[in-house]
Amino acid sequence: MTNLFYETSLGKYYLDRAEDFINSEEGAKFHGRVQLLITSPPFPLNKKKKYGNLKGEEYRAWFSNLSEAFSKLLTDDGSIVIEMGNSWEAERPVYSTLHLESLLGFLKNQKANLNLCQEFICYNPSRLPSPAQWVTVNRFRTIDSYTHVWWMSKSDTPKADNSKVLRPYSASMKRLLKKQKYNSGKRPSEHDIGETSFLKDNGGSIMPNVLEIEQIDETRERRVPGNIFSISNTNSSDFFLKACRERGITPHPARMPLELVQFFVEFLTDKGDLVFDPFAGSNTTGFIAEKLERNWVATEVMKDYGEQSMVRFEDPNLDTTLSKK
Repeated sequence: MTNLFYETSLGKYYLDRAEDFINSEEGAKFHGRVQLLITSPPFPLNKKKKYGNLKGEEYRAWFSNLSEAFSKLLTDDGSIVIEMGNSWEAERPVYSTLHLESLLGFLKNQKANLNLCQEFICYNPSRLPSPAQWVTVNRFRTIDSYTHVWWMSKSDTPKADNSKVLRPYSASMKRLLKKQKYNSGKRPSEHDIGETSFLKDNGGSIMPNVLEIEQIDETRERRVPGNIFSISNTNSSDFFLKACRERGITPHPARMPLELVQFFVEFLTDKGDLVFDPFAGSNTTGFIAEKLERNWVATEVMKDYGEQSMVRFEDPNLDTTLSKK
């Protein structure tokens, strides 16, 4: 039976398997209402983790079948955003293709009717050397420091507005806008740049599809959207991590970065829309949704993670009320 663990001013956190919740009487209330489903599912790892993960064909079948359930939740112009890391063959220094095969199975599930809108790369230079055996012991692989982020939808034109996630103009672009002059004409790439193509001030430049969790090059100005948190995943000032340390809580080991979630919530939803995370863990998604005045629903199978996720809503910068059931 679906168990409502706690709720806040805008959201609900359930202790349940994602598939069971979606197919339950309670989950049916949200069918066709979710504007954004964003999550980081258990990766197909070779070493069993506390938060649970399957392997091989079992993982591929499980993940592929999720798309039908997830699709039921979406509005007609809703989006699914899934973060997936790379996986390695057991005891071998070679990539597994399982995560890619699983993604294709998810996307090609005809009962889900999904399109791949775009791929993003989430780069985090602070990730620990992994896999350690091949990086720090044998030293014949480099650090695996990024994850794939896949944006999918049922529609060719899901709700999206990149003007809400503009990054500041570069210094050279600011000079160009001030001078109102640049070299127009054909480029070696065969692009023909018009005389006024770059003279309009749009308030910032469009984000690329590589998201920096920390600055790649510290010698240049960091250009992330002004409304996106500038908090790295290892930042000691993060309220949740600080509170966990003080209380002796071991945080969920595979938390989605705050900036990653916020970017897509800003990009793909409006205030009042519904956001859902089926593998919520410490509930980064619910926290961001609450902060940005979106409604949210989250599911998680492990009560320990549900308990620690409540810490997020004690953040003094968050105006909300939490009620445990």
